[in-house]
Amino acid sequence: MRARTEELLPFALLLPSVIFLALLILIPMVQALLLAVQADSGGFTTEYLARMSGDVNFNDAWRDTLLLLILIVPLQIVLALVMALLINSRFRGHQWFLYIYAIPLAISDLAAGILWLAVFTERGYLNTVAQGAGLLDTPRVFLSFENFPGLLAAIVIAESWRATAIVMVILVAGLQLIPRDYFEAADLFGANRLRRTLHVVLPLLRPSLQSALIIRTIFAFQTFAVVLALAGRNLPVIAAEAYSWYANNRNAHLAASYALLLLGLTAVFTVLYIRVLGLREAEVKR
Repeated sequence: MRARTEELLPFALLLPSVIFLALLILIPMVQALLLAVQADSGGFTTEYLARMSGDVNFNDAWRDTLLLLILIVPLQIVLALVMALLINSRFRGHQWFLYIYAIPLAISDLAAGILWLAVFTERGYLNTVAQGAGLLDTPRVFLSFENFPGLLAAIVIAESWRATAIVMVILVAGLQLIPRDYFEAADLFGANRLRRTLHVVLPLLRPSLQSALIIRTIFAFQTFAVVLALAGRNLPVIAAEAYSWYANNRNAHLAASYALLLLGLTAVFTVLYIRVLGLREAEVKR
């Protein structure tokens, strides 16, 4: 009886997490799928998907979403890797550096967007400091439809500040799992810091990098609160369109269609990452 209980204990401990995932992720996902492809009469239809593809903001939404993904994710991976390597070097005060850099994790997406809105707006901190230093004669409008590069740059900076910390935490955890013997062996053979990072750290850190890349890509597809705070409707993204159709236009079917598009893009990129990084890992093992 005791042996049987010990066998079932791991499954019992996992049960709350499974129930949580089923109630808050799996069931809503199935409901969204049905809303996107099911008519009010109950039959199958592609009407809502067709209306989504013909929506006036559809082309701009998926273009801007992929553009933000291309700009934000590589930048955050590089910044997080640099910060993680710096923390892993265990310099004096590295623990305080970790805590301070992780502060954005406690801030919501909308709060981060409003915070950076106070920086980039026409009468914000950036213009005030630049005018006080004599760099600008008149305030510059960064968050304008006519200034698309400035609008995009503000969103990339705000998102990078807000979400790089979660990638850094994943990479720091991965670095701490690497045995110190590998570093000592690299030092013994005369490898400098750069060669040790390229030939020892990065190959052993590949699983953590893969996990961080997938998680950050999923979050990048879901970005909309920061975009709405800084750009409003001037820069449509897929997640914001889903929210707008549900909250403002009261059309759950079209909102679900946009959500289904997000799910499809996330699945495609996740499989792509796993295949590419998995193939490289197999080549390294060979």
